[in-house]
Amino acid sequence: MEELIRELEELKNKYAELEEKNSGLELERQKLEKKVAYYEECLRLSRHRQYASSSEKSEADSRQLLLFDEAENESDVKKPEPTVCEITYTRRSRKGGSKPEDDFEDLPTERLEYTLSEEERSCPECGGKMHLIGYDERREIEIIPASVKVVVHAQGIYGCRRCERENTHVPIKKADVPAPVIKGSAASASSIAHIMTQKYMQGVPLYRQELSFMKEGIKLSRQTMANWLLRAGKEWLYPLYNEMRRKLLEEEILHADETEIQVLREPGRASRTKSYMWLYRTGKYSAYPVVLFQYQETRSSSHPIKFLNGFRGCLHTDGYAGYGRLGAEIRRCGCWAHVRRKFHEGIQAVPQEEQPTCASQKGLEYCDRLFSLERDYAKLTPEERRVKRLEQSKAVTDAFFAWVSNTPALPKSALGRALHYALEQRPLLETFYLDGRLEISNNMAERSIKPFVIGRKNWLFSCSPKGAETSAVIYSIIETAKENHLKPYEYLKYILENMPNTAPERYHTILPWSKELPCHCKLKEQTDSTAGDNDESCDHASDAGVNDSAE
Repeated sequence: MEELIRELEELKNKYAELEEKNSGLELERQKLEKKVAYYEECLRLSRHRQYASSSEKSEADSRQLLLFDEAENESDVKKPEPTVCEITYTRRSRKGGSKPEDDFEDLPTERLEYTLSEEERSCPECGGKMHLIGYDERREIEIIPASVKVVVHAQGIYGCRRCERENTHVPIKKADVPAPVIKGSAASASSIAHIMTQKYMQGVPLYRQELSFMKEGIKLSRQTMANWLLRAGKEWLYPLYNEMRRKLLEEEILHADETEIQVLREPGRASRTKSYMWLYRTGKYSAYPVVLFQYQETRSSSHPIKFLNGFRGCLHTDGYAGYGRLGAEIRRCGCWAHVRRKFHEGIQAVPQEEQPTCASQKGLEYCDRLFSLERDYAKLTPEERRVKRLEQSKAVTDAFFAWVSNTPALPKSALGRALHYALEQRPLLETFYLDGRLEISNNMAERSIKPFVIGRKNWLFSCSPKGAETSAVIYSIIETAKENHLKPYEYLKYILENMPNTAPERYHTILPWSKELPCHCKLKEQTDSTAGDNDESCDHASDAGVNDSAE
């Protein structure tokens, strides 16, 4: 009997051991299942980023632009050809209607008349002389590729014949001549402005411009073009950049963002080390729109602290923690577009059949509701918008954060990261209630930095810090010109023509918002809206990427 009891005890112990082992295996199985689910999420997100559309719209546009079949995809045989009408007729026909997609009204017109010779004017019936009844007109748009020519500036030098005969000293006078953009160089204002806009606005690297010039029979090396950009930027664009920075720091609302840039020859750093291009810009309601880029070797918070020294107000940023050290005089405003983006990623991380009902979809709907309300407030004054936000938007955000706090999720999952980001950023995301001029997103900064990001895909890297700094200044001038409704090429050309002949205390007359800028620098819409206030500026209107190895 005692032996049976011992055997029973042994069996109980073995059973307990098996139960404990089974419990451990169950826990291990659950851990492995969570890990597999996490890896599946990562795989789906990776595939989505690599192959799917980058758009975050709730209803994706099914229309896709195909690079090689663009002509076939974009053509519309039913669309009527654009016409070049008389100004009076075109303007009358537009009243109450929308502006046509193709508009050639403001283009210069050249008239070619084809007439019969005297011998050909004899009537085939009676032999009498025929007279001109009228013209059957056909209008065409002619595009002339860029032409290059050498302009010789010959400065007249004058001496006195009488002094030559009678005196030992002969006075010399010289005719006035415009100062060159770069002394001892063949560079002109138009050539430098063209190279700048091609590289920094159209994304054409200098080596491609070199090849393009070569096909036209022009030998202009990328090294020469790089030297022109570096010297012109240092001598003439930096002073304007500093003036624009001073104006930017006087604002009450700013936006900031940063993106990567690769610079090869940085002292003491490997060529593949990441550097950063920082962006700072004014808000929607600024009277003097400014967009400034700044190159820095790192992403350290010391850079915005130094650049924004003297600024007092609200700063729109993303969730980067480095902006949190700016000081009490700067109040940060969070970005709801980044919150929405993380929930959008959460939707893409789950299987397609589960996406319509997943928790991330609920978070996305809250964000969409918030952006929809902002579209409804678009035409309100800032004060009216502030009141509406407190009445309507606050209820949405309160419900959103209550939902976020009560939604369970694995910390490392896409949903978990989205929920954590929203809760962590909550104080910054609710800042927009304070002022109707504030935005609910940092999209203005992201739109302004986009031309640099697109250009980077073409020229890939900068070779030196000096080139990266010059690129930042040129991007700043071009993007600020666009914000002020200027033609970048014409404005750059005007800067380079006039600054060498302008005293430093008059540089403020060349800034992008100056009333003294000539009409040919401005887009037509801006010229029309300011014609009554700025007619005098038309009187003095003239007709008048750094080297891939130095960028």
